[in-house]
Amino acid sequence: MAELGVPLTRHPGFHQYDVYGDLLGLLAAHPVAPLVSLHHLDVVRPLFPNQSICYDAANRWTVTVAWGFVVTVTRGVMPAREMEMPTRTFLNWYRRADYKAHAFNTRPLARNQCERPALYYLASARRTVVRTGETTVTRYQRWRHRNDVRPPCQWRIPDPDALLDSVIVLKKPDPGLWDRSPMRNCCRVLSSPRKEGGGNKTMTIDVGVCKDWEYSQV
Repeated sequence: MAELGVPLTRHPGFHQYDVYGDLLGLLAAHPVAPLVSLHHLDVVRPLFPNQSICYDAANRWTVTVAWGFVVTVTRGVMPAREMEMPTRTFLNWYRRADYKAHAFNTRPLARNQCERPALYYLASARRTVVRTGETTVTRYQRWRHRNDVRPPCQWRIPDPDALLDSVIVLKKPDPGLWDRSPMRNCCRVLSSPRKEGGGNKTMTIDVGVCKDWEYSQV
């Protein structure tokens, strides 16, 4: 291409995906590298049109936010490096369950029922303007497969499926995003229910540029 006079910029991970099945694991990981295109949408499960990772210390939950798509809440404190890798909810184009056939690292589905994440998909979005500036408010609602029954878990960690019905995510515009090196946003759990049977079953999260004392991996 360079010989033809077309300037190119090398960007690791900048490519199309040819996969098959449920793209939840891929899109929920929300890689920092731009996603050029998803091909063969006729053979993937339906999907809605910058993953951030944070922790609810009181409930001992790991929370990931793929802004505009899905929020996952998992029991326990999971390493950020592990949560960044797409879960193998999908197959490669040849429909083989061969994790080595992908051009990126993946991780298996949780075998321990206690580690199965609760999923909250995008339900609504709105813009609010206050004195501190503009904020985008997105709401994510709990989603379950038909006839989905979560097996009992013996861990002494609250079940997010029992405590949470929805997640509210607050995010302010970041006009300087493309002027900085690629880096994930940080998220902070502002509030969440503490006990089962309470009236409030909503978690509120703030997503934005990492502060000096915060750390986010690429």
